[in-house]
Amino acid sequence: MKYYIGSDHAGFALKEKLREYLKPEFELIDIGVFSEERADYPKIAFELAKKIYLENAMGILVCGTGIGMSIAANKIKGIRAAVIYDEFTAQMAREHNNANIACLGARNITEEKAIKITKIFLSTKFSGETETGKRHSERIRQIKEFEENALKK
Repeated sequence: MKYYIGSDHAGFALKEKLREYLKPEFELIDIGVFSEERADYPKIAFELAKKIYLENAMGILVCGTGIGMSIAANKIKGIRAAVIYDEFTAQMAREHNNANIACLGARNITEEKAIKITKIFLSTKFSGETETGKRHSERIRQIKEFEENALKK
């Protein structure tokens, strides 16, 4: 599995810490930004989300709140980007929603919390293949179907 990480200027410092702490377990491919110089989040979110879709990978996006990155990333077909902020949301985003991008807010969570929840997100499996998780697979199927057909005339 490939793992990508990206941030805007507000998330840069936290992104760097995540890369450092997660490196032994997860090889994170950094798509930027590479400084705290002002940068608009949509460009990074779109770039990372396209890689996730095309390569069937997983990703982490960091901005001030995680919200902007989530909104932008979710514009890309096949992306399920979730704002995660605690252990429960990290686990449920993967188990129930098969989220493929975690969006973190550098201004709303501590570095320690970010490391912990990102590890949970990246190591939790989607439950859709289990007997009790089939309802989650059905919901993901409904989302994909809508995504494919919503704007067709």
